[in-house]
Amino acid sequence: QESKMGELPLDINIQEPRWDQSTFLGRARHFFTVTDPRNLLLSGAQLEASRNIMQNYRAGVVPPGLTEDQLWRAKYVYDSAFHPDTGEKVVLIGRMSAQVPMNMTITGCMLTFYRKTPTVVFWQWVNQSFNAIVNYSNRSGDAPITVGQLGTAYVSATTGAVATALGLKSLTKHLPPLVGRFVPFAAVAAANCINIPLMRQRELQVGIPVTNEEGQRLGHSVAAAKRGIFQVVISRICMAIPAMAIPPVIMDTLEKKDFLKRRPWLGAPLQVGLVGFCLVFATPLCCALFPQRSSIHVNRLEPELRAQIHEQNPSIEVVYYNKGL
Repeated sequence: QESKMGELPLDINIQEPRWDQSTFLGRARHFFTVTDPRNLLLSGAQLEASRNIMQNYRAGVVPPGLTEDQLWRAKYVYDSAFHPDTGEKVVLIGRMSAQVPMNMTITGCMLTFYRKTPTVVFWQWVNQSFNAIVNYSNRSGDAPITVGQLGTAYVSATTGAVATALGLKSLTKHLPPLVGRFVPFAAVAAANCINIPLMRQRELQVGIPVTNEEGQRLGHSVAAAKRGIFQVVISRICMAIPAMAIPPVIMDTLEKKDFLKRRPWLGAPLQVGLVGFCLVFATPLCCALFPQRSSIHVNRLEPELRAQIHEQNPSIEVVYYNKGL
């Protein structure tokens, strides 16, 4: 379609990410933009401006002189701060852009204070409280989760993490000190395996929508929900690996050197910095491991749903679902 002099066409699909989501590289670019911590520094006025550009564009109004880059920038600023289903502003620390600075601080402290029981309990609890806020802020609008279910998931994940951390801490007493440094990672992995399925238990009970290639709903599947949740658990654990595996090895070496022995207070900030460096890359790259829109073979679905799909569209072999984050 011809647009007036230099005006943006109205057919750019700003509902979808800017880059091709069927490739790992496209997903990585998308998540680097989404998790960019600089978005936290934007003022309320800047967020409102982006929201206005988005709402106007959807309504078919293009501010004069708006470029395509500015439109995409507005989309990503808008997406970084507002909930996709409800349109409400997400609490600052629940936003995707807060993931790196928050996780860097919490993980750095977990890895620094892993020797004493009270600090182990405290930081594992802080981490699970943060997880609960993130999960609540980014919950899907389709299957609303009750506050009671959120509470259960929060308490269970915290208990699981603390139990794993303290249990392993007592087991590794007699092992070389480097092994003890990996206890926080095991605790975080265990908590993720408890937390995410509990947070998304509605999906495990009623299933998640599966669609054909055009996006028409064909029914709800628990099998697809299990696969999606499993993929999310894997990518969350992978996200923690570089940040929790690389710094301990570096710190173990550094703490034996005189430089740190003379300045023990440098331990925590150094650890937080190392973790931050790992997370800036690990967070978007692990979000990008699996496509947001995953596919599952019809034969893998529940028998009733499979029969229903075969009856209506015998030619369909693969269906799609949104795996969540």
